[in-house]
Amino acid sequence: QTAHRARAHVAARRSRGLVSQADGRAALRAFQRAIDSGDLQGLVDILAPDVVYLGDGGGARRATLHPVVGSDKVARLLTTGLVAFHTGVTAEPVQVNGWPGFLLRREGGIDGVVAIRTEDGLITGLYSVRNPAKLSRVERETALSRL
Repeated sequence: QTAHRARAHVAARRSRGLVSQADGRAALRAFQRAIDSGDLQGLVDILAPDVVYLGDGGGARRATLHPVVGSDKVARLLTTGLVAFHTGVTAEPVQVNGWPGFLLRREGGIDGVVAIRTEDGLITGLYSVRNPAKLSRVERETALSRL
């Protein structure tokens, strides 16, 4: 019975279809505009009501310890908590494992990667990785892509 409920839960959360690159880029641009302007309502409007924000600092970098769920909570986290934390950080749009996202840089080095999952024009998931062990691969791949 537990396995049945777990499978049903996973199936319910599974994406209904592939998101076009154009739709992903449009959501990414709307998200970046709202973040850059500090527009809380604009951010809530682009986030799905049940959006999930996950952070991974690997214990070495600051990150959320638990999932943040819901558009209001995620928007507040992004516009208040993280804005002050990410002062001096630049965000470069990139593809992260096939998803739209951002490569975050601070003082020339890679500070993190954020992948964004979208569905029906809304952001349903944000996955922030600041874990240095995982970012070392990003640094190598970024260097290789510039050759």
